[in-house]
Amino acid sequence: MTKNGNSLDQRTFDRLSRLYIIALSTIALSVIVSQILVRKHLNDQQSDSSVINVAGRQRMLSQKLTKEIVSLSTENTSEERLHLKEKIKQTLKVWERSHHALQNGNDSLGLPGKNSVIIKQKFRDLDPTFNTISIASKAIIEKIENIPPLPLSEFIYDIEKVKENEGHFLVVMDQIVNQYDLEANEKVSWLRKLELLLMALTMLILLGEFLFIFWPAAKSVKTTLSELLIAEKKAKKMAFDADALSMAKEKSIKELRALSHAMDETLLFARILPNGTLVHIGKKFSRLFKFTKFNSTSQFSQVLSINETEQLAIENLIAKHKKTGWQGEVKATTKDQHDVWLEMAMIPFNPSDDKSELLIIASEITARKAAQLEIARLTKESFEEKMNQQKVVSSQIIENQEKEQNRIAKDVHDGIGQMLTGLKFNLESIDMKDIDKTASKIEHLKELTSNIIKGVRTATFNLTPPELSDHGIVPAITKLTQELVKLTGKNIVLFNKTDFNQRLDSLVEINIYRITQEAINNAIKYANSTHILVSLSHSENILSIVVDDNGKGFDPTKVKNVKNGDGGMGMTFMRERIKYIDGRLFLNSEEGKGTRVTLNIPLSRANT
Repeated sequence: MTKNGNSLDQRTFDRLSRLYIIALSTIALSVIVSQILVRKHLNDQQSDSSVINVAGRQRMLSQKLTKEIVSLSTENTSEERLHLKEKIKQTLKVWERSHHALQNGNDSLGLPGKNSVIIKQKFRDLDPTFNTISIASKAIIEKIENIPPLPLSEFIYDIEKVKENEGHFLVVMDQIVNQYDLEANEKVSWLRKLELLLMALTMLILLGEFLFIFWPAAKSVKTTLSELLIAEKKAKKMAFDADALSMAKEKSIKELRALSHAMDETLLFARILPNGTLVHIGKKFSRLFKFTKFNSTSQFSQVLSINETEQLAIENLIAKHKKTGWQGEVKATTKDQHDVWLEMAMIPFNPSDDKSELLIIASEITARKAAQLEIARLTKESFEEKMNQQKVVSSQIIENQEKEQNRIAKDVHDGIGQMLTGLKFNLESIDMKDIDKTASKIEHLKELTSNIIKGVRTATFNLTPPELSDHGIVPAITKLTQELVKLTGKNIVLFNKTDFNQRLDSLVEINIYRITQEAINNAIKYANSTHILVSLSHSENILSIVVDDNGKGFDPTKVKNVKNGDGGMGMTFMRERIKYIDGRLFLNSEEGKGTRVTLNIPLSRANT
């Protein structure tokens, strides 16, 4: 034991728990920060390829537009010019749209419109040329659409305008494309530097945790084991010394054990002589029978009852069993004429070689006896049936509780414990000189850390959530659905139709939570459902919770023994819990059409 009263193993466990929580939290934080920075940079680069592609296409479109406009010089018929006009019109539309999208952004083209100062300046230099080509092209289109058609000489000036400005447009557009490409490469280079920086930071964190957490923890465990070995040696020595004294004190120890057992394990105790004379009576015995005047002639039978018949029966029991001992039920009557039933045991013992006594150990069973007498009025068949059903339910509940506790302990020991050991060995094997191998191990450590965090969440998930006691049933069910979505990947939605937010009695809330949890888990495990909807609604007197799933469903009439506890223990537990809070449970299902579980809880009962 330590000075503050905590055991050595408890103190060590608390210390190790704090150290491992700090270590895992730091690793998790570094992983999260790394992912946020990398994802942010990748999102910024996501549109670079689209921007470069559209910018490069602008050169092609300007050349195509010029080629189509120059082709007008060789077309003599109005039909051919009108056909060529449609192509020019279409090309001009795409060209202008792309030009403006590169500067201002366009969601359909995947262009963000976030340009650097250099690119913005080049677009300002390019805009006069672009406008000149655009105006000339539109003038040509208008002249072709003129009625009556105009002669070719009317197009010459605008065609020359397009030809004169095309070269300058291509040169500046090449510069813009090259600048886009240069900036994209700079982003990639920056991302490489960021990854190296994050790797170095992670290495420093892992090294710091090894030096200041894991290594000191290992030393602490070693020290603790040494202290335990020393304590074991001291305990063995003390046991040896105790054995040497045991022979001389054996009789005293027997008396102390008998008295201690009577005081610790029972409510009522007394010591009497074989003739029934009272030697000692406990305080609780005295208070129950209002016995205050104690003397050397007080008879135990007179203490227990004022009824002569009962006194005679008690005296006969003492006389008959004073050497062999006895255990059974005894009826007594207090001075207030109240009937009291005792479950009493008489144990012979010898406090000394020449003296014998009877140790009386009793507990009051008046209420239980009254219940037994009431039960006796029931028919034997009905009594046995109800008791058997209750035993089945109770044994199954205890068995499932034990299985759940064993499962959680096994998950923590076999899962989290082994992964933490693997994490320690991997950290110790890191060689800072081998960068490639170190980077690979860091990736493995990230994955192992994520598995540890998930294992902790999984192992503790079925425990009662703090949201239930702190905030109530609605936040608790909200947390339950969110965690199950993360753990199972199912689409689980909570819909609070009437914005219910009342606090209920704590026992009512925990039973509602367990029933809802069981219904959702059944939909996940057995129904093969992908979507689960949990709906809450309430009126003045009723709170209603409905759990719907789109699973395979079943025929309730073909499920045997669901109500009597012989099978379907999940549904049996749900019915037992809903009965405890005076609610009602309805199950509706059909093969191929999913399942609905409905809970109706009276709010007048829940708020008491």
